[in-house]
Amino acid sequence: MKEKEEQGRELGFLGHMEELRSRIIKALLWLIVGVSIAAFFANDLINYIVLDPATSQGLKIQNLKPFGQAFLYFKVVIMGGFVLSFPMMLNQFWKFIEPGLYNKEKKWAMRITVFTSVCFLVGIAFAYYVMLPSMMNFAAHFGSDQIENQIDVSEYMSFFIMIILASGLLFELPMITYVLSKLGFVTPAFLRKYRRHAIVIVLILAAVITPTPDPVTQMIFAAPLFVLYEISIFVSKFSYKEK
Repeated sequence: MKEKEEQGRELGFLGHMEELRSRIIKALLWLIVGVSIAAFFANDLINYIVLDPATSQGLKIQNLKPFGQAFLYFKVVIMGGFVLSFPMMLNQFWKFIEPGLYNKEKKWAMRITVFTSVCFLVGIAFAYYVMLPSMMNFAAHFGSDQIENQIDVSEYMSFFIMIILASGLLFELPMITYVLSKLGFVTPAFLRKYRRHAIVIVLILAAVITPTPDPVTQMIFAAPLFVLYEISIFVSKFSYKEK
Protein backbone atom coordinates (compact mmCIF):
# COMPACT_ATOMS: atom_id res chain seq x y z
CA MET A 1 0.00 0.00 0.00
CA LYS A 2 2.81 2.38 0.94
CA GLU A 3 4.62 1.51 -2.30
CA LYS A 4 1.53 2.44 -4.34
CA GLU A 5 1.19 5.78 -2.52
CA GLU A 6 4.87 6.53 -3.13
CA GLN A 7 4.48 5.64 -6.81
CA GLY A 8 1.43 7.92 -7.03
CA ARG A 9 3.31 10.81 -5.46
CA GLU A 10 6.26 10.18 -7.79
CA LEU A 11 4.00 10.13 -10.84
CA GLY A 12 2.34 13.31 -9.61
CA PHE A 13 5.71 14.99 -9.21
CA LEU A 14 6.89 13.81 -12.62
CA GLY A 15 3.61 14.98 -14.11
CA HIS A 16 4.16 18.45 -12.67
CA MET A 17 7.71 18.52 -14.01
CA GLU A 18 6.47 17.50 -17.45
CA GLU A 19 3.82 20.22 -17.34
CA LEU A 20 6.42 22.77 -16.24
CA ARG A 21 8.71 21.73 -19.10
CA SER A 22 5.82 22.04 -21.54
CA ARG A 23 4.94 25.56 -20.31
CA ILE A 24 8.57 26.69 -20.45
CA ILE A 25 8.87 25.44 -24.03
CA LYS A 26 5.65 27.23 -25.03
CA ALA A 27 6.83 30.43 -23.35
CA LEU A 28 10.13 30.20 -25.24
CA LEU A 29 8.24 29.61 -28.49
CA TRP A 30 6.25 32.79 -27.86
CA LEU A 31 9.52 34.60 -27.15
CA ILE A 32 10.90 33.33 -30.47
CA VAL A 33 7.79 34.65 -32.22
CA GLY A 34 8.23 38.04 -30.57
CA VAL A 35 11.95 38.10 -31.40
CA SER A 36 11.19 37.20 -35.02
CA ILE A 37 8.72 40.09 -35.34
CA ALA A 38 11.19 42.47 -33.68
CA ALA A 39 13.98 41.25 -36.00
CA PHE A 40 11.83 41.92 -39.07
CA PHE A 41 11.30 45.53 -37.96
CA ALA A 42 14.77 45.94 -36.40
CA ASN A 43 15.80 48.94 -38.52
CA ASP A 44 12.58 50.81 -37.80
CA LEU A 45 12.78 49.95 -34.09
CA ILE A 46 16.30 51.35 -33.85
CA ASN A 47 15.92 54.42 -36.05
CA TYR A 48 12.44 55.57 -35.06
CA ILE A 49 11.97 54.24 -31.52
CA VAL A 50 15.19 53.43 -29.67
CA LEU A 51 17.35 56.32 -30.89
CA ASP A 52 14.57 58.90 -31.22
CA PRO A 53 14.57 60.13 -27.56
CA ALA A 54 18.25 61.12 -27.97
CA THR A 55 18.37 62.28 -31.60
CA SER A 56 15.21 64.39 -31.22
CA GLN A 57 17.08 66.39 -28.55
CA GLY A 58 20.03 67.00 -30.87
CA LEU A 59 22.32 64.40 -29.30
CA LYS A 60 24.69 62.50 -31.56
CA ILE A 61 25.02 58.75 -31.15
CA GLN A 62 28.33 57.15 -32.05
CA ASN A 63 29.72 53.63 -32.09
CA LEU A 64 33.12 53.11 -30.44
CA LYS A 65 33.35 49.31 -30.62
CA PRO A 66 34.07 47.02 -33.61
CA PHE A 67 30.81 45.11 -33.19
CA GLY A 68 28.90 47.83 -31.34
CA GLN A 69 26.11 48.07 -33.89
CA ALA A 70 25.78 44.30 -34.12
CA PHE A 71 25.31 44.08 -30.35
CA LEU A 72 22.88 47.01 -30.53
CA TYR A 73 20.68 45.15 -33.02
CA PHE A 74 20.89 42.00 -30.89
CA LYS A 75 19.80 43.86 -27.72
CA VAL A 76 16.96 45.65 -29.50
CA VAL A 77 15.65 42.44 -31.05
CA ILE A 78 15.75 40.53 -27.76
CA MET A 79 14.16 43.35 -25.78
CA GLY A 80 11.51 43.99 -28.43
CA GLY A 81 10.70 40.29 -28.56
CA PHE A 82 10.42 40.12 -24.77
CA VAL A 83 8.02 43.08 -24.62
CA LEU A 84 5.87 41.70 -27.45
CA SER A 85 5.70 38.19 -25.99
CA PHE A 86 5.40 39.19 -22.31
CA PRO A 87 1.58 38.77 -22.07
CA MET A 88 1.69 35.30 -23.63
CA MET A 89 4.68 34.20 -21.54
CA LEU A 90 2.88 35.38 -18.42
CA ASN A 91 -0.20 33.46 -19.52
CA GLN A 92 1.87 30.25 -19.65
CA PHE A 93 2.89 30.83 -16.03
CA TRP A 94 -0.74 31.10 -14.93
CA LYS A 95 -1.67 28.07 -17.02
CA PHE A 96 0.90 26.08 -15.05
CA ILE A 97 -0.49 27.00 -11.63
CA GLU A 98 -4.16 27.05 -12.73
CA PRO A 99 -4.87 23.34 -11.99
CA GLY A 100 -4.01 23.92 -8.33
CA LEU A 101 -6.46 26.81 -7.93
CA TYR A 102 -10.12 26.86 -6.93
CA ASN A 103 -12.64 28.11 -9.48
CA LYS A 104 -12.89 31.49 -7.75
CA GLU A 105 -9.11 31.80 -7.66
CA LYS A 106 -8.90 30.96 -11.37
CA LYS A 107 -11.07 34.00 -12.13
CA TRP A 108 -8.85 36.48 -10.35
CA ALA A 109 -5.74 34.74 -11.69
CA MET A 110 -6.88 35.51 -15.23
CA ARG A 111 -7.57 39.13 -14.23
CA ILE A 112 -4.04 39.34 -12.91
CA THR A 113 -2.67 38.08 -16.22
CA VAL A 114 -4.47 40.83 -18.13
CA PHE A 115 -3.82 43.70 -15.74
CA THR A 116 -0.20 42.71 -15.12
CA SER A 117 0.44 42.98 -18.85
CA VAL A 118 -1.40 46.31 -19.00
CA CYS A 119 0.54 47.74 -16.04
CA PHE A 120 3.86 46.60 -17.54
CA LEU A 121 3.09 48.18 -20.92
CA VAL A 122 1.83 51.40 -19.31
CA GLY A 123 5.07 51.60 -17.33
CA ILE A 124 7.09 51.19 -20.53
CA ALA A 125 5.02 53.85 -22.28
CA PHE A 126 5.49 56.26 -19.37
CA ALA A 127 9.26 55.73 -19.43
CA TYR A 128 9.45 56.21 -23.19
CA TYR A 129 7.17 59.20 -23.63
CA VAL A 130 7.81 61.07 -20.37
CA MET A 131 11.00 60.03 -18.58
CA LEU A 132 13.42 59.47 -21.47
CA PRO A 133 12.65 62.75 -23.30
CA SER A 134 13.14 64.78 -20.10
CA MET A 135 16.40 62.97 -19.28
CA MET A 136 17.77 63.34 -22.80
CA ASN A 137 16.81 67.01 -22.81
CA PHE A 138 18.80 67.51 -19.61
CA ALA A 139 21.78 65.60 -21.04
CA ALA A 140 21.70 67.62 -24.26
CA HIS A 141 21.57 71.08 -22.68
CA PHE A 142 23.52 70.71 -19.46
CA GLY A 143 27.13 71.90 -19.29
CA SER A 144 29.45 74.00 -21.42
CA ASP A 145 28.63 74.93 -25.02
CA GLN A 146 32.27 74.24 -25.87
CA ILE A 147 31.79 70.52 -25.22
CA GLU A 148 29.95 68.50 -27.85
CA ASN A 149 27.71 65.81 -26.43
CA GLN A 150 28.28 62.54 -28.27
CA ILE A 151 26.95 59.37 -26.67
CA ASP A 152 28.35 55.88 -27.15
CA VAL A 153 25.56 53.71 -28.52
CA SER A 154 26.35 50.84 -26.09
CA GLU A 155 26.10 53.14 -23.07
CA TYR A 156 22.90 54.68 -24.43
CA MET A 157 21.31 51.28 -25.03
CA SER A 158 22.14 50.06 -21.52
CA PHE A 159 20.61 53.24 -20.10
CA PHE A 160 17.54 52.89 -22.37
CA ILE A 161 16.89 49.28 -21.30
CA MET A 162 17.39 50.05 -17.60
CA ILE A 163 14.89 52.93 -17.61
CA ILE A 164 12.30 51.08 -19.71
CA LEU A 165 12.37 47.83 -17.71
CA ALA A 166 12.62 49.55 -14.31
CA SER A 167 9.55 51.64 -15.07
CA GLY A 168 7.64 48.63 -16.42
CA LEU A 169 8.37 46.58 -13.30
CA LEU A 170 7.65 49.41 -10.84
CA PHE A 171 4.25 49.95 -12.46
CA GLU A 172 3.39 46.41 -11.33
CA LEU A 173 3.04 47.68 -7.74
CA PRO A 174 -0.80 47.71 -7.74
CA MET A 175 -0.95 44.15 -9.08
CA ILE A 176 1.63 42.90 -6.59
CA THR A 177 -0.45 44.52 -3.84
CA TYR A 178 -3.59 42.86 -5.22
CA VAL A 179 -2.02 39.39 -5.04
CA LEU A 180 -0.50 39.91 -1.58
CA SER A 181 -3.82 41.26 -0.27
CA LYS A 182 -5.69 38.32 -1.76
CA LEU A 183 -3.32 35.98 0.05
CA GLY A 184 -3.66 37.93 3.30
CA PHE A 185 -0.05 39.13 3.51
CA VAL A 186 -0.87 42.83 3.06
CA THR A 187 -3.73 44.91 4.46
CA PRO A 188 -4.86 48.49 3.73
CA ALA A 189 -4.01 49.43 7.33
CA PHE A 190 -0.46 48.16 6.84
CA LEU A 191 0.02 50.25 3.69
CA ARG A 192 -1.40 53.37 5.36
CA LYS A 193 0.81 52.88 8.39
CA TYR A 194 3.99 52.75 6.29
CA ARG A 195 3.03 55.47 3.82
CA ARG A 196 5.78 57.80 5.06
CA HIS A 197 8.36 55.05 4.80
CA ALA A 198 7.18 54.37 1.25
CA ILE A 199 7.63 58.05 0.33
CA VAL A 200 11.25 57.93 1.49
CA ILE A 201 11.87 54.70 -0.45
CA VAL A 202 10.30 56.20 -3.59
CA LEU A 203 12.54 59.26 -3.38
CA ILE A 204 15.61 57.04 -2.94
CA LEU A 205 14.57 54.93 -5.93
CA ALA A 206 14.06 58.07 -8.02
CA ALA A 207 17.54 59.29 -7.08
CA VAL A 208 19.15 55.91 -7.88
CA ILE A 209 17.33 55.02 -11.10
CA THR A 210 17.44 58.49 -12.67
CA PRO A 211 21.13 59.20 -13.31
CA THR A 212 20.62 62.95 -13.70
CA PRO A 213 20.87 65.22 -10.64
CA ASP A 214 18.00 67.26 -12.03
CA PRO A 215 15.30 67.38 -9.31
CA VAL A 216 12.60 67.94 -11.92
CA THR A 217 13.48 64.68 -13.69
CA GLN A 218 13.55 62.83 -10.37
CA MET A 219 10.11 64.15 -9.44
CA ILE A 220 8.78 63.17 -12.88
CA PHE A 221 9.73 59.61 -11.96
CA ALA A 222 8.73 59.81 -8.28
CA ALA A 223 5.28 61.39 -8.74
CA PRO A 224 3.70 58.41 -10.55
CA LEU A 225 5.11 56.09 -7.87
CA PHE A 226 3.35 58.13 -5.18
CA VAL A 227 0.13 57.79 -7.19
CA LEU A 228 0.72 54.06 -7.67
CA TYR A 229 1.18 53.62 -3.94
CA GLU A 230 -2.14 55.36 -3.23
CA ILE A 231 -3.78 53.20 -5.90
CA SER A 232 -2.25 50.16 -4.21
CA ILE A 233 -3.94 51.12 -0.93
CA PHE A 234 -7.30 51.29 -2.72
CA VAL A 235 -6.59 47.98 -4.49
CA SER A 236 -5.67 46.36 -1.19
CA LYS A 237 -8.88 47.62 0.40
CA PHE A 238 -10.94 46.24 -2.47
CA SER A 239 -9.24 42.84 -2.67
CA TYR A 240 -8.89 42.37 1.10
CA LYS A 241 -12.60 43.04 1.61
CA GLU A 242 -13.36 40.41 -1.02
CA LYS A 243 -11.23 37.93 0.88
